Amino acid sequence: MVSLDSGRRVTGWGMVLFVTSSVAWITGAFLTKDEPLGAQNVVLLGINSFGVYRYLIRKRGA
Repeated sequence: MVSLDSGRRVTGWGMVLFVTSSVAWITGAFLTKDEPLGAQNVVLLGINSFGVYRYLIRKRGA
């Protein structure tokens, strides 16, 4: 969805999906005590959260 560039709304919802998967991976890493996997997904969560802000929250011209 993100690489298709189907518009801001579709791309933004793709980023929401990525945020959800990052949270799931962080939870799994916490439960299995896999710190590197958790750290990686914390970084990805930040990147994906910025994508949600950029495509769904921020106004187009800003």
